[in-house]
Amino acid sequence: MKTVLIVEDDLINARVFSKILTKRGGLDVKHTENVEEVIKIAQSGEADLILMDVSLSRSVYQGKSVDGIKITQMLKSDPQTANLPVILVTAHAMEGDRENFLKQSGADGYISKPVVDHQQFVDQIMALLP
Repeated sequence: MKTVLIVEDDLINARVFSKILTKRGGLDVKHTENVEEVIKIAQSGEADLILMDVSLSRSVYQGKSVDGIKITQMLKSDPQTANLPVILVTAHAMEGDRENFLKQSGADGYISKPVVDHQQFVDQIMALLP
């Protein structure tokens, strides 16, 4: 069974994503917004894909405030985790944001919130699963 790691600071969003992915996608789901834990899970191969919230309001790494873009950059620059697919998830869906966020972060995909089409959401994730 494939595992999706949800990195999200809004528990309601995390629960909704989790429910959609387990029920519709038949996927296993983990959730954390702890940056050290995200890196540990990524490096240990416990996740097959990461759903990364762009604006993590409470995430701190080595004493600095970090967002999903920064965490994705860290994962993509580490040879051990560079090939792990990361999909950015954000409510900040203005014109040009998608391209900008993908270019900045090196992420593999982009989904805007709120997720209205649950099947499309699952399909986007399934398409990037190894």
